[in-house]
Amino acid sequence: MKNNKLLIIAAFFSIYFIWGSTYVFNKIAVTELPPFFLVALRFLTAGVLMIFLAFLLKHDLSIKKKELLNSAIAGFFFLVYGNGVFVWALKYVDSGFGALLASTQPLFVLFLLRLIDRKPLQKKSMIGVALGIVGMYLLVSQQELTTSKGSLLGIFMILTCVLSWSYGSVFVSKAVLPKSHLVSTGYQMLCAGTILVIASFIFKEEWVSPLAWSTNVQISMFILIVFGGIVAFTAFNFLLKNVATEKVSTSAYVNPVIALFMGWFFLNEKLSTQSLIASGILLTGVYFITSRKRK
Repeated sequence: MKNNKLLIIAAFFSIYFIWGSTYVFNKIAVTELPPFFLVALRFLTAGVLMIFLAFLLKHDLSIKKKELLNSAIAGFFFLVYGNGVFVWALKYVDSGFGALLASTQPLFVLFLLRLIDRKPLQKKSMIGVALGIVGMYLLVSQQELTTSKGSLLGIFMILTCVLSWSYGSVFVSKAVLPKSHLVSTGYQMLCAGTILVIASFIFKEEWVSPLAWSTNVQISMFILIVFGGIVAFTAFNFLLKNVATEKVSTSAYVNPVIALFMGWFFLNEKLSTQSLIASGILLTGVYFITSRKRK
């Protein structure tokens, strides 16, 4: 029992701090590497390692045509668009700011469920949506952001990435996928990585040998692949089986706070008073959405 508690604490640390830090490490890597090449390499490597880990753990690696197609679709919404384009957009906005925009995902999921499944909004959800909209407006209406080159494009593209990730979440909840989370995610990563390689060639990106990367980028990619991909995802699935889903979903409003302060501390990103107020309102809204009663 004590070992299980320690594992739960370690798993929460992983989804809070490791996932929160990935925004900063993506920002470091994308300043030197082409975005689609970066993400393709990350997901292909992590996908191969995940399938190999599943093989060592004797999981069933067989996959049906329908499962493979669904894995490719999920991989596109989550990793190709939701993550690949997000990393591209980080060239134009700060990592902490991008993380705050990403925290609106529960809001997007609510709207999609309302549209697709006609699920009524609960009182807590409506309060959360209202706070989320106010927080988002305060966040993106800052003059210093709207006047900086490419920032509006970056903001718009990140919001489309959040929509893509949100639709992927709704799709996966209904889709037929391999029973093993390791196998399912491994195939999603391999499918997404293959599509991202094609995208990289289409955009004529320059492929750079890892030996030519700076030390900071090498460290960032190692952390993104091993910790951000494999460790944190395994921790996430462990928590879903051992802790209430509502508690696991608290990562939605802890990750942006970690990213915001890591960006400020390591990358000297600015923390304006309006950003802090907006983040407080936005994250309170996310709390109301994620803490609503499940029906």
